[in-house]
Amino acid sequence: MPVHIHPTAPLAPRALLPGDPGRALALAQLLLDEPKMFNHNRGLWGYTGAAVDGEPLTIQSTGMGGPSAAIVLEELCDLGLQRAIRVGTCGALDAELELGDLVIADAAIASDGTSRALGAGKRVRADASVVAALQDAAGDGARTGTVASSDLFYDRDAARADAWRDAGALVIEMEAATLLRVGELRGIGVGCVLLVSDVFGPGGERHRIDAELLAQAAERLGRAGAGALR
Repeated sequence: MPVHIHPTAPLAPRALLPGDPGRALALAQLLLDEPKMFNHNRGLWGYTGAAVDGEPLTIQSTGMGGPSAAIVLEELCDLGLQRAIRVGTCGALDAELELGDLVIADAAIASDGTSRALGAGKRVRADASVVAALQDAAGDGARTGTVASSDLFYDRDAARADAWRDAGALVIEMEAATLLRVGELRGIGVGCVLLVSDVFGPGGERHRIDAELLAQAAERLGRAGAGALR
């Protein structure tokens, strides 16, 4: 049995993986019919219920960063998970992105320790079929491209962001490379769709999304992820 995930309801063969436990609850209330708590151990809230297509869907939080995300996905795979999509937030590196925009990852630059410890190269590719399904579900408003994964939310070295931009990354986040690498190792389809929650001014100052726009964007994010898993 898994060490950290303690199932109290059945696991669906497909799952959405937000980082934030609060977003897992909000998406479960939005997307699932009669959601049942799947896990509450270690504060990693998860829920299983019927999605709009009538089939079971699990929404399981991963916590922050690659180490926690790797534990959660490994244990979900042990329980029989077959397909997963990270639904999370990110900071914009591309100046054309705005707060609330959606970004679909077709690859992640592995600048985090966990994915590298798992044998990732410089980049980890998302499952192509999941990327295509996300593009169909999210529509024309979403950008598709490379994301950068880092261990740091508060990064004091601006040169790293410049290097990621030069490498073609649209956004920066913390879990995608790890989840994509675990998916490769476990032989399951894993993808990632993100909403832009932070943009940066000319001097590097951070501008954070407000609560109303975050709620609206999170709904679009969740529906895109769930739609791609149909």
